[in-house]
Amino acid sequence: MKKSLLTLLFGILITLTYAQENDSIATEKIWRVNFLNPGVELELPTGTYSTFSAGLGIGYGGGYPDLTFGGSGFIYIISPFLDVQEKWFYNLNKRNQKNRKTENNSGNFVSLRFITRGNSIAENVNRTSDFDFAFGPTWGIQRKYGKNFHLLFDVGPQYYFDTNGNGNIWPIMLQLNLGFDLKKK
Repeated sequence: MKKSLLTLLFGILITLTYAQENDSIATEKIWRVNFLNPGVELELPTGTYSTFSAGLGIGYGGGYPDLTFGGSGFIYIISPFLDVQEKWFYNLNKRNQKNRKTENNSGNFVSLRFITRGNSIAENVNRTSDFDFAFGPTWGIQRKYGKNFHLLFDVGPQYYFDTNGNGNIWPIMLQLNLGFDLKKK
């Protein structure tokens, strides 16, 4: 049994190594400046078709039902945030075969996203805690247009919670980000 398992593991390792040597498409390291939710972002390759991105900035967010109270009308919270995401791109080779851009990680992806917000700069609700957190799976697209314009859209459910133990599930989280890719190093 151990010998069969080792043989299978060795075969998979050789296949993955060979496949990566022949891939002409791979993810890239990118620095970005985003302006919808102002901040900076670094996206680093973690594999041939995966990246880890970390963004830091000050942005707009709505209030979570179990973490806010006392607001009415258009609810807003403007606060510093940290947004980290592991993305797995699934169509880079297909985009390349159709002569579409794959530069700056232009492709469709699934991801696991984690975001946290700090003390509010401005808000029209009361929060149960100065810090809240959310994580969940997403599906998204990101594209490079022109020389360095960047578009990212992703959607998915998330579980949110605060430092006091309040939390729940939010069925649909949307993210839209526009920005500029800076020169790669």
